[in-house]
Amino acid sequence: MIHFVLHDASDTVAVVVVEGVKSGDSLTGWIMDEDRMVEVRAQSDIPIGHKVALKDMAVGDTVVKYGIDMGKVVQPIAVGQHAHVHNIKTKRW
Repeated sequence: MIHFVLHDASDTVAVVVVEGVKSGDSLTGWIMDEDRMVEVRAQSDIPIGHKVALKDMAVGDTVVKYGIDMGKVVQPIAVGQHAHVHNIKTKRW
């Protein structure tokens, strides 16, 4: 079962595509550009359509999704954690 998808192997977050992801779940993700799978353990509950962190990120780090800069980290994020507006902000303003 695929739990999350990412386009580029350099992405630091991926989109959860199933409901009911709970902390402690083992998640399988599909890297679309390379047609290969990766594994991550969820460190928090993550709603469908939200992001899971694929690497540890510190405050100020750039978040990469779909191979592009989509914002900056405003609270530390550990691999497997829920990555959303509470810990990522746009760089536009």
